[in-house]
Amino acid sequence: MAMDKHHHHHHQMPLTKSSSRQRYNEWVFRDVPSDITIEVDGGIFSLHKFPLVSRSGRIRRLVAEHRDSDISRIELVSLPGGSESFELAAKFCYGVNFEITATNVAQLCCVSDYLEMSEDHSKNNLGSRAEEYLDSIVCKNLEMCVEVLRQCENLLPLADELKIVSRCIDAVASKACVEQIASSFSRLEYSSSGRLHMSKQANCEGDWWIEDLSVLRIDLYQRVITAMKFRGVRPESIAASLVSYAQKELTQKSISGSNVQEKLVVETITSLMPVEKFVVPLSFLFGLLRRAVMLDCNAACRLDLERRIGSQLDIATLDDILIPSFRHAGDTLFDVDTVHRILVNFSQQEGDSDDDMEDVSVFESDSPTATPSQTALFKVSKLVDNYLAEIAPDANLKLNKFIAIAETLPAHARTVHDGLYRAIDVYLKAHQTLSDPDKRRLCKSIDFQKLSQEAGAHAAQNERLPLQSIVQVLYFEQLRLRNALFCSYPDDDIKPMHQSWRINSGALSAAMSPKDNYASLRRENRELKLELARMRMRLNDLEKDHVCMKRDMQKSSSRRFMKSFSKRIGKKFNIFGHSSSRESTTSPSRHSERTESKITDRT
Repeated sequence: MAMDKHHHHHHQMPLTKSSSRQRYNEWVFRDVPSDITIEVDGGIFSLHKFPLVSRSGRIRRLVAEHRDSDISRIELVSLPGGSESFELAAKFCYGVNFEITATNVAQLCCVSDYLEMSEDHSKNNLGSRAEEYLDSIVCKNLEMCVEVLRQCENLLPLADELKIVSRCIDAVASKACVEQIASSFSRLEYSSSGRLHMSKQANCEGDWWIEDLSVLRIDLYQRVITAMKFRGVRPESIAASLVSYAQKELTQKSISGSNVQEKLVVETITSLMPVEKFVVPLSFLFGLLRRAVMLDCNAACRLDLERRIGSQLDIATLDDILIPSFRHAGDTLFDVDTVHRILVNFSQQEGDSDDDMEDVSVFESDSPTATPSQTALFKVSKLVDNYLAEIAPDANLKLNKFIAIAETLPAHARTVHDGLYRAIDVYLKAHQTLSDPDKRRLCKSIDFQKLSQEAGAHAAQNERLPLQSIVQVLYFEQLRLRNALFCSYPDDDIKPMHQSWRINSGALSAAMSPKDNYASLRRENRELKLELARMRMRLNDLEKDHVCMKRDMQKSSSRRFMKSFSKRIGKKFNIFGHSSSRESTTSPSRHSERTESKITDRT
């Protein structure tokens, strides 16, 4: 048996002997006995030397080489396209008519190269016929080019060497570009004033090829998109094609597809994304990132996705950033490291945009029209606080990771610290074995001055907080109440509380033993609670007085009102002195019990 060793490796289409015989019996000469048997990919063809030799240089050579041994059986190994391709070539040799189409032209080009069916061997041979069809028909039609590329998937690397792939890719890229230019021109119109302008464009209009490209295998798809980018196809259209391709490959095929293939798709799609911001939907970026984490894609792919997400994190939702962790059992429920890197990316690009605006007046930061950067920071700070509250109950979540997420944003990002306080409280509840130093380290992130009245009241009663934090809360609560009193009676001698008290409570003497330190904090804590209770009572009294005064003003003449007003003011001045009357010593504690029970209910 003559063996023909050919070096190209191809995916072959198996054809059974019986089906092969049935098919070729329809067109082969029946009245002349066969003098050569060709075996291709398991298919057996009993044919005649003359028509084959007259068209195929390779078969002619093989027959000539074995003329002496009178060999009549030849196996053609690794013939591109297998039995199916050979049958078409043999038909051509026998002069049987068949149609060249987008589905078979790539096979015909490759098989004619393999069998050496060129013009050198015989005029008007199969090779030149197929080439002519490719150049004059296929390359002028985008859908046909895509079909030919699909057929080339099983004909590589020969289809590449014969430049079938590159010709089709160039044709697709230039066609897509021309379509877009044409659609732009069709949108040019004159306005009522006679000026030329462009009408609004429907999304990706003129990009009907987007769906068509989804049938290609990822390696060829990558080459098409790269060529399109080079030709200047709109980034929005490139992005729409990538989304369409990924959805088909990662959702419809994922049931049957392998992890290796999916990984390749995710990495390739990510590398093909346009550099322009906002052209790829954020939800799609998060979907790809989840897949990349799950499939353990290469670092470059994951970091690129994280960077893109970071640049538009202000429009993300909590569900977006709750990325499940796909690692070993002892790990956290959610992938905290990935979110931390995204936040670092966001903070860094925020920093970049601030540098560009050095000459903007500092006062503009307080104006209602804040810069996008500040708005983005505020939105992301709320997102981060909600995320922290969501991950806080996880028993495997290490303190360092929690703090790292909490402190990624700059201090000015949060105008109110209620969300952060709530998240930290959830963490304290779930991790009750935390040491005191760890609790203090955790609570350092909270600026108690930025707590709302309600959150401050909750914190003042919160047994989970370390003592230092409670003292700080009580101090700011007292400051708030004093200032409220002061604002009610600005002529009074009492001024807003001095900042010096903060030094006493905050930085305790280093010479004190830890035990004394602790005792002193507890004492201070008790005094502050008592003082707060008194102040709340006084504020209540003031509010009652305010109501009475209003009533008096409506009821009586101004002279009677002024008389009662001055009496009340006289009484109020006394409040700030140390009154020895029984009323002032007993009622505050009663009131404080009432107030504290209210707060406890709220917690």
